[in-house]
Amino acid sequence: MTRVLHHCHQTRSMRSLWLLHELELAFDLVVHPFGPDLYTPEYRSIHPLGRVPCLVDGDVTLFESGAIAEYLCETYARQGSLWRSPGSPDRAAWLQWLHYAETIAVHVANLTQQHIVIWEDAQRSPMVMKLEARRLAKALAVVEKALAGRDWMLPSGFSAVDTGIGYSVYAAQHFCDISSLPNIRAYLDRCALRPAFASALPPDDAPRLYARPFYAEPGKA
Repeated sequence: MTRVLHHCHQTRSMRSLWLLHELELAFDLVVHPFGPDLYTPEYRSIHPLGRVPCLVDGDVTLFESGAIAEYLCETYARQGSLWRSPGSPDRAAWLQWLHYAETIAVHVANLTQQHIVIWEDAQRSPMVMKLEARRLAKALAVVEKALAGRDWMLPSGFSAVDTGIGYSVYAAQHFCDISSLPNIRAYLDRCALRPAFASALPPDDAPRLYARPFYAEPGKA
């Protein structure tokens, strides 16, 4: 059966797409517009919440990006490439950072909702925007510290962790000024040089979730 990834440009499904490209696996990509089209009965028969990502691999259907990463690595990655198997020295760190990507992404999702998904200014909450921006900055500070003296999140080099953290940092820069985070800036530059990362970006003519490079907090230019 054909392997299929359901995806919306620049959303959390980008990390699953990036990982599939890193693994050089064959797959079909189904790109959905971000919004109500995800809530059709047809798509919700695959993903009950009508969200992305959703990976269908033969008889296996997964719709949590962390689970997708673990499954793809356990099933298809070689030990020491993108995966750190049980018993390897970096196994605990691999698991921690793989799932820490979601800690960052939750704050990004809340800010995306406030700045982009909610259309009416009166329904947006300046307080939520400010709180989430500060929480996001604190989450990024942890990554900035972890990257001191290394190129990737693990001492042993690039792994699936970086497709998760890398995406979350890529999305976070739309809401958090990273100019004072030199390790993260250099990390994003290294991510951008990877062909698989470039393949996971939206085509130039595709609609983007983030139409602007930066969304400032209320009251800030």
